[in-house]
Amino acid sequence: MADAGAAEAAGGADEGLDARIRRLDPDRWLASRFIADPTRRAEVVAIYALNHELARVGETVTQPLIGEIRLAWWRDRIDDLFAGRLVPAQPTLQALATPIAEGRLPQSLFEALIEARHLDLDAAPFADTGAVARYLDGTAGAVMGLAVRALSPEAPLTAVIQAGRAWGMAGLYRARAHWAARNRRWTPPDWGDLDEAALGARVRGEVDSALKTARLEAKALPVAAFPALAYATLAAPYARGRAPGDVQRRLSLLWATATGRL
Repeated sequence: MADAGAAEAAGGADEGLDARIRRLDPDRWLASRFIADPTRRAEVVAIYALNHELARVGETVTQPLIGEIRLAWWRDRIDDLFAGRLVPAQPTLQALATPIAEGRLPQSLFEALIEARHLDLDAAPFADTGAVARYLDGTAGAVMGLAVRALSPEAPLTAVIQAGRAWGMAGLYRARAHWAARNRRWTPPDWGDLDEAALGARVRGEVDSALKTARLEAKALPVAAFPALAYATLAAPYARGRAPGDVQRRLSLLWATATGRL
């Protein structure tokens, strides 16, 4: 079991974390460029790298049991970091060691992130709208929360809930072809049977509502922590099926971080 987890974690070891996240998660990577402190920036990038490691478990395994083993490996290694035990020379784990040792990253958020990724292994659809919200809180929300705390340990985590939901909902919508390819319905039954146009309208409504609240919540964040959720400003165009170009993304993130507004 440990060998399977270690082999999975070794993927991309020859590629630096920063270059890897720039390639795999360009929106979060671009937002991280607005973190002035290079040490803190590297810690946030490591959080994004962990998120990618966990997300790709469900994307790559063909047997749920294998996915459970890989997620258990990551859970054990994070537990080792919090207990001060030695961990493998794995880039993501090594980069997370210091902020965890310094007490800046809540273990509960790591646990929520890993637990939510177990749902990626389940073929059943989300039970209802509340289940979708809980999944978004445990994935996109937990990632934002960890990044916020890496930058500002005392920042209120309530400030990222709706921003995480907006970003996560846009992400589910963008990945709908992936869900369809796995023969899994991600929309909950209480949404009803929606055609493509109605689904897009529902997603836009959910994202716009979450962003409206997130704009108010974000006012409670210290300026230093804002890059941890600034990329949520891109959720609106993604929910409308309009992937922003590189110039638009840069301008949107520049405006968001300069003004502290999503």
